[in-house]
Amino acid sequence: MSTDRKVAIVTGASRGAGRGIALALGEQGYRVYVTGRTLKEGDADLPGTIGSAAQAVTDAGGEGIAVQVDHADDAQIAALFDQVKRESGRLDILVNNAAALHDDLIKPGPFWEKSIDLVGLIDVGLRSNYIASWHAAPIMVEQGRGLIVFTSSFGSVCYMHGAAYGAQKAGVDKFAADMGVDFRDTGVAAVSLWMGMLATERSARAAEESPEQYQQILAVAETPEFNGKVIDAMYNDPELAELNGQTVITAEIALKYGITDVDGKQPMSWRSQLGDPRIPHPAIIA
Repeated sequence: MSTDRKVAIVTGASRGAGRGIALALGEQGYRVYVTGRTLKEGDADLPGTIGSAAQAVTDAGGEGIAVQVDHADDAQIAALFDQVKRESGRLDILVNNAAALHDDLIKPGPFWEKSIDLVGLIDVGLRSNYIASWHAAPIMVEQGRGLIVFTSSFGSVCYMHGAAYGAQKAGVDKFAADMGVDFRDTGVAAVSLWMGMLATERSARAAEESPEQYQQILAVAETPEFNGKVIDAMYNDPELAELNGQTVITAEIALKYGITDVDGKQPMSWRSQLGDPRIPHPAIIA
């Protein structure tokens, strides 16, 4: 089952950002391993399954492979990478997108009045990202090229959805920065990608429940597919090494590559309203 296609893993891709990123990579001909927990419609409170996402990748011109993975389980993550090595013999892109989301995330109120289960953002959104990167790194370093992407947001530096969300996003930005130090001169890059406001199943539901708050946001939202197009462009950039360790804003780096959203629009950067990516200090203490 080895392939001449470029190979990607997109975690947490039953729906939302992961699904759209996987679809965009499929449009570029990738074999995409789509991971998540949802096998059947109705198993989750939002639409989307790993099977339908994988089929969408295939329908778009790629090859979608659905793999059920609970990213809270390190052994299941290890089995995923064993499968990819066995079947494909390579890994070009890892998109770390898995995180345990809770409906309380976008509810108003201080963190102590929301469910304590929001800590799942950290338990899964940080730990699983690290574990997956640990498995991906030796494959990519051996082949001399690869890209590990962390899906992040402006919530890394501004207050957005509360402390758990902010800590998770700040954490993956730091993962990219520090893994980037280790990846120097290997041909592999780690990048944290600040996506803008996204048009997803979750945001559509939020707009139905709180139209006064979310309708305006959705009017200027970018699609997850837009982010997938940018990820593909980064991987194919001859100057990929210059991105290593950086946190970048999708809407801004898209301009470099001449990429627009699927509707032809140019999504806006929220830098002036929500903040700048942190620039790591150059000191290195081994």
